Amino acid sequence: MNRIDRLFAILTFLQSKKYVTAEKIAQKFTISVRTVYRDIKALGEGGIPVSFEPTKGYFIVQGYFLPPVSFTAEEANALLLMERMVRGFADNSIHTHYSTALNKVKSVLRSTQKDSIDFLDQNIKLQLPSCIANDFDYLSLLQTSIAAKTIVELDYKNKGAEVSKRRVEPIGLLFYAFSWHLIGWCQMRAQYRDFKVARILKVKNTLEAFSITEHIQLADYLKHLPVAY
Repeated sequence: MNRIDRLFAILTFLQSKKYVTAEKIAQKFTISVRTVYRDIKALGEGGIPVSFEPTKGYFIVQGYFLPPVSFTAEEANALLLMERMVRGFADNSIHTHYSTALNKVKSVLRSTQKDSIDFLDQNIKLQLPSCIANDFDYLSLLQTSIAAKTIVELDYKNKGAEVSKRRVEPIGLLFYAFSWHLIGWCQMRAQYRDFKVARILKVKNTLEAFSITEHIQLADYLKHLPVAY
């Protein structure tokens, strides 16, 4: 990667994060930290408002946006392939949002690229086992609750077909055993529980903040599962 391409890539990387340390930039682009310092200085000299906060890292000053980016044919093809994966492994809500995002990507492609994408769209198929049937619309709402640290209310049906109402403080989503699972602190049981998303009958984001300020990290919860991550 030449320096111009690397500078543009670093800028894109900075815009994708709230803060990025010099060490993370160096690791991602396989360069030295000293080179990162030079590249950040070059971005600043080029008019890009890059700032730095001690202990946190570099960031782009709020209000600055890149003009619409261009995509290579390979990048656009990769996004199209991922749409098939999203359709197969995510739920209806995520597929809707991904399709909207992909349409925005397509809008900045050149005419020849659009023709190629349309052709590929008709010639990529994904066959999935019948046990994967994510016919629900909850993942997007659950993602929002996890990120905002807000309580969700569930109508949940267990293995015995018993329905109960739960107030849950969600800490993460897992995909294992061909199913999505919501991991969260169940206020009724006063412990962390694993809720199979396909068994959720109804879900509501209460917008109420968690009652517990510091929950277990999802990575620590994973240590208790009989599957490797």
